[in-house]
Amino acid sequence: MKKISSNTVKWGIIGVGDVCEIKSAPAMNLVPNSRVEAVMRRNGEKARDYARRHGIAKWYDDADTLINDPEINAIYIATPPHVHAEYTIKAAAAGKPVYVEKPMAKTHQECEAMVAACATAGVPLYTAYYRRALPNFLKVKDIIDSGILGDIRMVEIRLHKPLEPDIITHQDFHWRTDPAIAGGGYFYDLGSHQLDLLDFFFGPVTSASGHIANQAGQYKAEDIVTATMVFESGVLGTGSWVFTTGESSDKEIICIMGSKGQVTFSTFGKPNILLETDEKGEEHFAFEFPKHIQQPLIELIVGDLLGTATCPSTGVSGARTNRVMEWICR
Repeated sequence: MKKISSNTVKWGIIGVGDVCEIKSAPAMNLVPNSRVEAVMRRNGEKARDYARRHGIAKWYDDADTLINDPEINAIYIATPPHVHAEYTIKAAAAGKPVYVEKPMAKTHQECEAMVAACATAGVPLYTAYYRRALPNFLKVKDIIDSGILGDIRMVEIRLHKPLEPDIITHQDFHWRTDPAIAGGGYFYDLGSHQLDLLDFFFGPVTSASGHIANQAGQYKAEDIVTATMVFESGVLGTGSWVFTTGESSDKEIICIMGSKGQVTFSTFGKPNILLETDEKGEEHFAFEFPKHIQQPLIELIVGDLLGTATCPSTGVSGARTNRVMEWICR
């Protein structure tokens, strides 16, 4: 069943900052039956400049005006998390599906309000955990589901980075380390991707706990997090996220261990996979990222809205990730 009344998804984008330069928005004009109709930033000059550089006809400096533009039938919210709930609820009230950046909101309570607003309005809500649609992570899921690893026992996450993480861009403005804007620090920004992937692989986390601290005192948010998790499927998990290590400790890896082998891969680095099994030993798999890394997920969202596909990253799944982060950080 179609979830929009048109044969084309006509996007209005709120917050055309860094993520919209290459990762997401350009793909919306490449996916069939999809185009960017208008963009918005509070700074009108920056909105106009983005529209000019990307060949978009309309721009606004007011979110309400964009949301209520009758030519727009879907909203992409690409702002920092502190306004995700506000704009999602307004878009739902206007009867328009929403695609929202991650983390889904500052708090799990805000996520629940977003899900409820969209359910009441009868519009879909999608979250930008785009790794659920990338080929390398789909391969990991296929390995898990195939039984090659035997019974899955546990998963271990390690994300250890120096004070200026090389996987973060535009370090001049650290909104990602201001809990009033981001909900937490780099754990919320980066760890959320990893926790969402594990939800995709194993199903929901049923309980989690952790410890957090601010050891270096360089910003307001936590800079170290440790956690233990239990998944609905019975898998156990541990994680450590440290953002003040020395260069020699720089490491980013996820290892999934089963009764017959293990699979190891990076979330943010090269899309390579190491499979080690008792039967065959080591096997290596290499992939390439698409130029616009959100394009595979956007293709599924457009298909979902037109009734030809199903999107695996929803408001419901995105809210679960916020809930787990709160369990860990409470």
